[in-house]
Amino acid sequence: MKVVILAGGFGTRISEESHLKPKPMIEIGGKPILWHIMKEYAHYGFDEFIICCGYKQYVIKEWFADYYLHNSDITFDFTKGGEMTVHNNKTEPWKVTLIDTGLNTMTGGRVKRIQQYVGDETFMLTYGDGVCDVDINKLLEFHRSHGKIATMTAVSVGQRFGVLDIDSSNTINSFREKDDVDGSRINAGYMVLEPAIFDYIAGDDTVFEQEPLRRMAQMGELKAYMHNGFWQCMDTKREMEKLEELWQSGKAPWKSWND
Repeated sequence: MKVVILAGGFGTRISEESHLKPKPMIEIGGKPILWHIMKEYAHYGFDEFIICCGYKQYVIKEWFADYYLHNSDITFDFTKGGEMTVHNNKTEPWKVTLIDTGLNTMTGGRVKRIQQYVGDETFMLTYGDGVCDVDINKLLEFHRSHGKIATMTAVSVGQRFGVLDIDSSNTINSFREKDDVDGSRINAGYMVLEPAIFDYIAGDDTVFEQEPLRRMAQMGELKAYMHNGFWQCMDTKREMEKLEELWQSGKAPWKSWND
């Protein structure tokens, strides 16, 4: 199953870093947060990725192009014309497709643009700036159990995002803006989607979190996977520093892998 990651936004809220690189390439523990997200999925056996690039997309492409070189022990023998010998390959067994989905394309438009790479299959979708300790296999199991078009991971945190109205059967009935004292859950990404979702995306100007998901909610086709563990996005420099501190402590909650 393919994992689609949205990595094309401008990252204006963390402009101290994003003026140099796309937000998903901002590093935590010396590796881009995008890498951390991919390591999460790969831990559960999902190692085929489609990255929706946009702003400074060349930075993401160049990083992956050099990934093998930077993560292996290598001898260059210039007496033999620069012959290269790889001694220890430390790269990941991933298949990564990097797609330029446009500079100003909205989130829905980016998803629509990668339809041909997903095909007629169930796929996963998340944002390239948030980490979580959700059990991906249990998330997928829940999605398959209800037979609806879309599942999103819902978390309860003190955040500034719009919130979800969820009924007793975990169906999301609507989106609404967050109140100051609101304790409702929010969309944390980590979604599982059926290919029918593409039919609800008009084009580049479609914001995925608006018309497509709202229509899914109205139709009863949007389910919430309740996650009570860790989730953190990286919208601001303060949040970046929080994630870095967790990583350096050796107790990063999202680190499900052993290496």
